[in-house]
Amino acid sequence: MNTPKSFHRQLLAAVLAMATLGMATPASAEYNPKQLRIGFQKSASILSLIRSQGTLEKLLAPKGIEVKWVEFPAGPQLLEGLNVGAIDIGNVGEAPPIFAQAAGANFIYVGTEIPSPQAEAILVPKNSAIKTVADLKGKKVVLNKGSNVHYLLVKALEKAGLKYSDITPVFLPPADARAAFEKGSIDAWVIWEPFLSAAEKQANARILADGTGIVSNYNFFLAEREFAEKRADVIKLIFEESQKHALIIKKDVKAAAAIIAPLQGLDPAIVEQALTRYELQTVAIDDKILDNQQKVADTFFELKLIPKAIKVRDAALKR
Repeated sequence: MNTPKSFHRQLLAAVLAMATLGMATPASAEYNPKQLRIGFQKSASILSLIRSQGTLEKLLAPKGIEVKWVEFPAGPQLLEGLNVGAIDIGNVGEAPPIFAQAAGANFIYVGTEIPSPQAEAILVPKNSAIKTVADLKGKKVVLNKGSNVHYLLVKALEKAGLKYSDITPVFLPPADARAAFEKGSIDAWVIWEPFLSAAEKQANARILADGTGIVSNYNFFLAEREFAEKRADVIKLIFEESQKHALIIKKDVKAAAAIIAPLQGLDPAIVEQALTRYELQTVAIDDKILDNQQKVADTFFELKLIPKAIKVRDAALKR
């Protein structure tokens, strides 16, 4: 496992080498040296805590850099924002980068949190007759297309002896998916934290299966290429702050939840439970992680969920 210092050394060296990749930036992306635009989701607990404390703003103000926070409903939308130049760096699950790379998005993997398989799950109503994943055959399952839970669903079905074609996927963003779940118009919902804990505590949901023993559920930091090439110092600073705030969360989860909950619009008890399901330790990208991402990509291509085969390492740091 990488220590914070060794990770920062690896990250800085790798990011400085990215100019050798030679890929063009989309015409709509305009690098602004005086602004840092961070894409985040409601589930991004570390980033939410950093945002609430204003630490990046304080650290970057002497450099003349303004910090702008941009919220997205899910990873696929965040990746779209990254590709068109609306943000410089963002945090998403393991599946969105696969769909984005297959669609020609221009980004680079710059780091990841260690796996948190318990932070995503397949949910059913508490009184549902569905008791195992195998019982999902012929059922309607709602999920956010292209998100990390898309891979969880595929692999969970496979482990249960089912094919992806054995279920009827319904693609909706989290808010709409929860509404469909509560109305009973679908049979199961595949979702991540903190929506997962919120559904358990507020929507009469029961976990059918989480990612344990099925998927890794990495949470990646991705950056726009030109920004990564030119601002290795800023990326290093983001990761240093991520490490510090992860320790703050782990030291006192309840206190951290009380700070993060208002930003996420959730009850502190929900956020507290969600935080316990994330590992929250940031590490460098290595071959094992890239190999895992390649398996995700190959799986989606075999199922024709992406239009072409991709090589994950084309979006990886050159060593």
